[in-house]
Amino acid sequence: AGLSTGQRVVTVQKGPLYRVRGSHITLWCKVSGYQGPAEQNFQWSIYLPSAPEREVQIVSTVDPSFPYAIYTQRVRSRGIYVERVQGDAVLLHITELEDQDAGEYECHTPNTDERYFGSYSAKTNLSVIADTLSASMVPQVLTRAEGEAVELTCEVSKSTAQHTHLSVGWYHLQGAGGSHTEEVLTLSKDFILRPGPSYTQRFLVGDMRLNKVGNTTYKLSINRVELSDQGQLYCKAAEWIEDPDEMWKDISCKQTERTSLMVTSQGRDLSVNITAAESSLSEGDTLQLNCTVVTQKSSSRHFQVLWYLNGMQVARVDPHGVLIWEEEREERAKLGQLQAFKQSNTAYVLTIYEVGLKDNGTYHCSVSEVKTPGDFHSIQTNLSSGIQVNVKPIGYRMHLSVSTSTPQVMAGDAVILLCEVQGATSPVSLQWWHLPPQYAGPWVLVATMERDGTLNLGSTYQDSRIRGRIHLEKASSGAFTLMIPNVLDEGDGGQYRCKATEWSQGQSWTEEGDTAVTVISMAGLGLHATLRSRIATVRYGQSFELVCQVSANYTLEEVPVAMRWLFQPSLPTGHYHELVRFFPNGTVTWGAALPHFQGKAQLTKAAISFRLRIHNAAAADEGMYQCEVEVWRRNSLPLGQLVATTRSNAMGIKVVLPESKLQVAMKESSVEIAGGADTAIECRIVFAQNNSQFTVTWYLLPPPPADATPLQIVRADYSSILEYGVEFSCPAQKSRFLSQRVSSNIFWLRILSANPKDQGRYYCVVEEWLWLADRWYKLGEGASGRTTLEFKLPGEQCELQLEKTNHSISAREGEEVTLHCLLQGARLPTSHLTVTWFWEKESSRLKPLLTLHRDGTIEYPRESLAGRLHLRRPAAGDFSLTLLSVEEGDAGVYHYQVQEWQQQSEGKDWALQALVHSGYTQLATISPGNAAGCERLLTPHRFPLSHAGMWGGGIMAALCWQCWLQCWGCSGAR
Repeated sequence: AGLSTGQRVVTVQKGPLYRVRGSHITLWCKVSGYQGPAEQNFQWSIYLPSAPEREVQIVSTVDPSFPYAIYTQRVRSRGIYVERVQGDAVLLHITELEDQDAGEYECHTPNTDERYFGSYSAKTNLSVIADTLSASMVPQVLTRAEGEAVELTCEVSKSTAQHTHLSVGWYHLQGAGGSHTEEVLTLSKDFILRPGPSYTQRFLVGDMRLNKVGNTTYKLSINRVELSDQGQLYCKAAEWIEDPDEMWKDISCKQTERTSLMVTSQGRDLSVNITAAESSLSEGDTLQLNCTVVTQKSSSRHFQVLWYLNGMQVARVDPHGVLIWEEEREERAKLGQLQAFKQSNTAYVLTIYEVGLKDNGTYHCSVSEVKTPGDFHSIQTNLSSGIQVNVKPIGYRMHLSVSTSTPQVMAGDAVILLCEVQGATSPVSLQWWHLPPQYAGPWVLVATMERDGTLNLGSTYQDSRIRGRIHLEKASSGAFTLMIPNVLDEGDGGQYRCKATEWSQGQSWTEEGDTAVTVISMAGLGLHATLRSRIATVRYGQSFELVCQVSANYTLEEVPVAMRWLFQPSLPTGHYHELVRFFPNGTVTWGAALPHFQGKAQLTKAAISFRLRIHNAAAADEGMYQCEVEVWRRNSLPLGQLVATTRSNAMGIKVVLPESKLQVAMKESSVEIAGGADTAIECRIVFAQNNSQFTVTWYLLPPPPADATPLQIVRADYSSILEYGVEFSCPAQKSRFLSQRVSSNIFWLRILSANPKDQGRYYCVVEEWLWLADRWYKLGEGASGRTTLEFKLPGEQCELQLEKTNHSISAREGEEVTLHCLLQGARLPTSHLTVTWFWEKESSRLKPLLTLHRDGTIEYPRESLAGRLHLRRPAAGDFSLTLLSVEEGDAGVYHYQVQEWQQQSEGKDWALQALVHSGYTQLATISPGNAAGCERLLTPHRFPLSHAGMWGGGIMAALCWQCWLQCWGCSGAR
């Protein structure tokens, strides 16, 4: 369904979802298209499988009394709570999932709109399954010389009914108490081996590998250990399931016991290391400390070892292995609660059974080398680094969970971290630490909160101009939230660690947990858009759909994304206009330049794609389409700040208009009329579309030559607007040539007071036009057959005769030449004559030079020739034309036409009685003193083929004779 402004839409995480019993789960819900305040309220309910029609209320952001009794206690203790991600989006947290939490969850948003419009709730299904994942590794204390190999095996299994994947990896703990954790090598859920940053090069050269050697056995092999490998190693397994939104979710995670690895140096003298199988214990547990001497040729050397707690000596082991306890420890040693012994010449063990609070603190071991076992003077002494041991009292229940609602953010966005401390019975202090990605240095302090609530920021985070003002607040009795408003770049990603310390009676106990954040910069976003359509050519009235597919190195559902559709009409000067814009909050605005799309375009949005569907395609929809996607910073709305933008490829859509079915009558015809009469030429449309309109243009093909260019008479468009051709644009012609529509399919060209000059072949060209949605479109055109217009004159009543012989003459440029016109035979005594001289040149139309009208006036159509043309009448019937000062451009074919007019009676109109054409005279011009002119004369002059019948059989002989005479005259002997 299309979305429109103001339509409320509630979206919840797509189900069904499968999560394991005892895990901490979240369900997201968001609302868009709403009216009212920016901060919307949310209410969560469940429909249990045992009563699917009954709503059981769980938690609300606005009403504390909303939960039903079965959920009240869990909501009050924050076992279930709602985290507001932003004003219109929340997360439902269930910190420890129970079997009875399975069912259909409904997220509802109370109405804040002026009217009910849209959806106000959405549902998803959650199934609770058993946690079948197990991971185990036998704890060991291993010592390897630098360069030796080491192998560790881990058993991982699952029996989940659903389709899940496993990831298995090894991790390395360094420092006292394992304060620094580093990934060694992991087989991901996608079956890809991924080394940690510090181990990448060694993995690439084949120095380490991870193999599955059985159905449940995974083996880590390091071919050559290094000093940096010293510390504790453990195996971590995670079970992953693919949710309906195609995102993978880890539903269970298990970690094995640790193996201690000591690496001795080659080429160094004495060094000492101390490790603990477990440094965080409860009262009554067993503490085992291992002190390892790293040196060369150890078997022939003698060492004395001392054990210390908080700087005070606890026990001493001499070179013979004799154990001596400090006095205050002897009683416990006799009771079997303390044990210390020499395992080998380089390995020493201190074990405390049933540890108590007094065993809390930092342990060291000191090794002194002596020359002989009884010698009290040491050659050298070395002290190990300290290892912190935390012993928790009986009943100690403090534990913490660390999470983030922003696991993946853009540079400039805010990072929100949550540290939940549960079970503490005494005041707690808190520290947040940061370890940037691929950073081998120490952790960086972000912020601390003391037991009294005092806040302190680490030195790197004190300047609020860099990352904004850092917020660390205690949201509830055990929930601490850290917000960094503006992360800079990838360096602000990595691991964030929360350390919570509980204080009681001078003692303290610390728990810690980590969470990961990925920061993506604009350069690393990889935003890309691809536009596609199933069809590129559509018929008029058909619908078509465009799909804009978006990809990025980022989960786009977690950030505000805006997009707009662009359109470029298929016009020569067209450019892209905004068709419609889709904002992150669901608001839609239509481009002002393309209003016709608003009533016919449908918009839809999926997870990473946008669709534009155009209904009832019209010619105006033809052109190029593009989509443009914008990613906005999450914490900058509603002001808006773009992080990245990309524009897709252009997609062309062609709209095929209805096919023209125009048919125009093609029959040839002729019309014969008497001079001065009116006549009409018909243009008939045989067939066309029902709703078509027509533009009719009339043309005249003048008499010979046959290849003459048609003359446009008049054009009448579908709006009845007339446009006359150049030759018919004078008022006199416009008043005689009229275009008329007689019926729906018949058009006439009316010719009033026709005269012999109107003779020729007439035809029409019909254009078919159709109104389609927004404007007129030309579908096609067709031309009619020719109608020949001829004059019938009473010429037999007179005996008007002209010279019909064709001549060829020449004249030098600058001289004068006379073209003869002799009227022969008798004519009516009361008649008057009209004489017109014509000139025609090859590849040009016949043009009149002058006309002697019957009233004695002379008309010069070409005013520029008036001074060089002279019509003389030395005697009656002599209308010869003298051309003064001949020019090269005067060459061509000349002839004249004589019309005889007679008035029927006094006061009556004059009537044409006869019309006679003379023969043709070919005039050639000669440049003065240029013999080459003779060669030009020897080239035959082409007369129009239409005149050939008037020449007779002696044309070629006459031409040759004339040319010879002219050449003889200009070049003598030639």
